[in-house]
Amino acid sequence: MTRIFGLGEIVYDVLFKEIQPIAAKAGGSMLNSLVSLARVGQETYMISETGNDLVSEAIISFLEENKVNTEYINRLNGNSTVALAFLNEKNEAQYQFFKDDSIQRAIFNIPDFTESDILLFGSFYGINPELRPIILNMVQKAKNAGTTIYYDPNFRSVHLKHGNRKQLVEAIEENMSLADIVRGSDEDFMNIYNETDPKKIYKKMSQLCQNLVITANASQVHAFSPGKHEKYSVPAIKTVSTIGAGDNFNAGVLYALAKQGLNKKYGKLNIEEWEPLIRNGIKFSSAVCQTLDNYVPENFNA
Repeated sequence: MTRIFGLGEIVYDVLFKEIQPIAAKAGGSMLNSLVSLARVGQETYMISETGNDLVSEAIISFLEENKVNTEYINRLNGNSTVALAFLNEKNEAQYQFFKDDSIQRAIFNIPDFTESDILLFGSFYGINPELRPIILNMVQKAKNAGTTIYYDPNFRSVHLKHGNRKQLVEAIEENMSLADIVRGSDEDFMNIYNETDPKKIYKKMSQLCQNLVITANASQVHAFSPGKHEKYSVPAIKTVSTIGAGDNFNAGVLYALAKQGLNKKYGKLNIEEWEPLIRNGIKFSSAVCQTLDNYVPENFNA
């Protein structure tokens, strides 16, 4: 079976609606994707770090209960990151993060990556200047091993406050150049390239990565590969929370990749292969948006 590794931040999400707390969930973009993938029977591994407190105990227990392997999670001496997520009238979240800056980071244990594996990474964790050498080393080792690499920049305007814009964009582009597939939202690319036209975005980054998927909330999904451009409609749904929507789109695409046995041996994706990948992404994402969870239901029919 294909092993799917997720490299990213672990947080504890506390959800608010009209200033009142309504739910608390283990979170983080890669964690959300891996839990959904594990719930549909995939072999998943979380690569990350967390504190050594009651929050981390709850998160680790939750991951193990959901059959996400935790052996590559560093337990650090300090408090875990907590994120307050305030849902607006459209059930979209605005975040406030609480981090323990006193934590001393430890060296990551790098998995023995293979050609049949998939590595998912991204978000600010993937370009954080403090972690950049560690992240780059990990991803480069996966690439050298022939692992299929899936990158989600998940780059929001708030991230511009945490570093030099030019350096952050350069790190994003370096990540793209290491990836086999890039999936980003229209908001991501507006923040990266100040551009919303999908064709212009692909022209800018096709020299870095030739397989690109652009999502735009309830609007069309655009899929690009060399010489090809396909558009996919998104069904209208009533949302409860959009937290984890993009993360679970990623999970759906990776599930289809794993089920079809597609890995580095396939070389480039042919356009005929986009249909099941994108439809699975939409299916996973739609399911999550109709719940307060960050992941598909345990009985989800993939």
